[in-house]
This record gives sequence, C-alpha cells and structure tokens, in this order.
Amino acid sequence: MASTVTSESARTSVTSRPGYGQLLRTRGAWTFLLPGFAARQPFAMLTLSIVLLVQHTTGSYGAAGAVAAVTGVSMALFAPLTGRLADRHGQRTVLVPGVLGHTLAGVSLTALALTDAPLWALFVAAVPTGASVPQVGPMVRARWGVRLQGSPLMTTAAAFESVTDELTFVLGPLLATALCTTVDPAAGLLTEATLTLVGGLLFASQKSTQPAVRREGHARVEHASAVSVPGIRVLIVAFLGIGSVFGGLQVSLAAFTESIGEPGLNGVLYGTFAAGNMLSGIICGAIAWKRAPRRRLVIGYAALALTATGLLAAHSVLTLAGVGFLVGMCVAPALITGYTLVDGLVPAGARTEAFTWLTGAVALGQAAAVTAAGQLEDRLWDGAGFLVPMGGTLLALATLVALRSRLVPRPAGRTVARGVGHRVPLAVD
Repeated sequence: MASTVTSESARTSVTSRPGYGQLLRTRGAWTFLLPGFAARQPFAMLTLSIVLLVQHTTGSYGAAGAVAAVTGVSMALFAPLTGRLADRHGQRTVLVPGVLGHTLAGVSLTALALTDAPLWALFVAAVPTGASVPQVGPMVRARWGVRLQGSPLMTTAAAFESVTDELTFVLGPLLATALCTTVDPAAGLLTEATLTLVGGLLFASQKSTQPAVRREGHARVEHASAVSVPGIRVLIVAFLGIGSVFGGLQVSLAAFTESIGEPGLNGVLYGTFAAGNMLSGIICGAIAWKRAPRRRLVIGYAALALTATGLLAAHSVLTLAGVGFLVGMCVAPALITGYTLVDGLVPAGARTEAFTWLTGAVALGQAAAVTAAGQLEDRLWDGAGFLVPMGGTLLALATLVALRSRLVPRPAGRTVARGVGHRVPLAVD
C-alpha cells in the first residue's frame, strides 16, 4: 500500500512544475507536517535557553557556552545512532522513549542550575539532555523521501523543510529570550521540555506515514553506516561550518545586546538572521534549478563564508541586523542543497541516518562555536565571538572545494549494504 501511494505521488508530481502548492497536495503530508512542526520547535530554543539560564546563575558566558556545548556534542554523537535505529526499527519505536528521556533530563538540568549546583554537575546533566533530543527534522525529511520517491519535488521538499526549520529558528529564540528575560531565567528550558513532550508524542502517533522498516524476506536488511559514503563525510564538514554560524551568532549576539544594555534585542537580532534564512529558503524552493547541486553548494558556501566574515565589521544594531540578514540569506541555499544531495548519495534504507549525521554535524559545529565564542567574549574584546563563524565557514569552504568530486551521485542500482552481488539491490530514487 505504501509503495502504491509513493508511486502515485511521484507520478502526480512529475506531471507539473515543482512548486509548494503541488508539494503540499502530496497525500498524507499534513498528517506529519503539523505535529512535526510542533515537535521541532523546542530544538530552536534549547541552546539559547541553556545559555541564558546558566549565564544568569553563574555570571559567565564561558560557563554557559560550555554547558550548552556539552549538550550539543552529546546530541551530535547520539543523533546518528538514533537515525540508524529509526531506519532499522521504526521511528515511533525510537521517538517515544527519546521524548520522555529528554523531558526528564531537561527538567533535571534546570533544577541543578537553579540550586547553584557545581559546574561539573551541569555538565553531567547536559549529556542526557543532548543525547535524547528528538530527531524530528530528519524523520520528517525521511517521510518526504517515501512520499516523493522518484519525484522532482524532492528539491522543493528540501527547501520547504529548510524554511520550516528557519521559521522555528525565528520563533524559538524570540520565545526563549522573552521567557527568560520577562518571566524567569528557567522558563525557557522548562517550556522547551514541555513542548518536546507534547509535540514529540503527537508526531510519534502518526504511524501511517513513517517509513517502513526495510526487510529482506523475514530478516531485516543490514546496511552499512551512511557515514561510510565519502560524499556524506564531505557534507558533514560543510554542515559543521554551518553550525559554527548558528553557535557563534547565538553567543555573540547575546553578549553584544547585553553590552549595550538591551538584552531583549538578542532574540530580535537572531530572528532577523533566521528570517533571512527563511526568505532565501522560500526562494530556493520556487526555482527550477538547472545548475548541478554540487556546484550550487560550492557557490552558495562561498557566499556564506564571505558574509560571515562581514560580521566583524558590524558595530551597531542596525548594521549587525543587516549583515546578519545577509548571512541568513546564504545559509539556506547551502543547507537545502546539502540535504538534496543526500538523496543521490545513499539509498532509502539509510536516509534517516544520513540526515541525522548532517543534523548532528550542525549541532556539533554549534556546540564548538558556542564554547569558542563564549571564551573569546570573556577573554578578548566585545564582538570577538564573531571570529568563530568566519573561521568555521572558511575552513569548511576549503574542504568542500578540495573534495567536491566526492559529491557525485552513486551509480543507479548501487547499494551500501554489506556484502556483494548476492543481495537484491534497493530501489534508487
């Protein structure tokens, strides 16, 4: 039944020009889009909520950045495992315990921070908080892959997901900042835990649209890890650089707005950056691209590195908002193109894991950037944290240019399953 729906969706999609209207008419899409949006909203609040809470209780951006970094590193390390388990056992089986564990861990971290627990205790609590972050974004992308198998709407879906992500990153920081600065420093993290619980369980309940567990006869097909594909490793480096932009901006903008006595502007400035990202994502999804994806990725990433360098020259709210908006405009094309390339690099049975590797890379880059930017803001001059997104994107760009040949799609019929020709090849999108 699922394959019939997939084929019908693909044939319907091919008959018209790719666009958002056609995408949103895909059968069953809304059943996972709405709960998926609610479930991924907390992810945009987590890091900033931790930074604002721990900075309030310790008085140090360095300590706050370090705790947030532990959370990000933990998420980055465990996200691929979550994706691999979801591919092999089903999304709901993995998601429900993860949601419950994350809620408990987030509440525990909040309680420790408010009771002035030692820094090492916050680090310990940060580990399960990050490890249990629900990988809803990759799971939604995997569901699109099932619905749109073989359809040109896959690029539009990648753009739509990037826009959805950025909408959460517009709303998330604004909500976290408002809660932490006007209600209570702990309100942001507690709200994040509550939204994770409610949204995550609603998304997990949508069993009809989750990808089927891949089987060969009555046995599960055992795939090699998606990270064994060279192109995925190149994309991981690129996404680490994108993470350095997110993390570097979160700390540096918070430090900047506090230095001018307007901490409430932090969410506005970060929201401007995310709005630029969202706008360019909408534009990217509406364009019928003729240039090869890997060339678009290199060009878009070069623009990202250039604009990230410009953050160092911004010394006022207005200029910082303008440059931040341009940086955001350059992030979305890189993200969208990277996610689009996954479809040609790995088979469907490893797709959720591949997406979680990229999501984890963003989180890891963000964690490293939060730590580095916090230390730079504490030890050097105001605005020194902006060195982090500049350095991260330039290093990733150099790697991307040098290894771009590895982003060539795999030949039709090739699989990443262990063994050789005795296995039945999986269908290639």
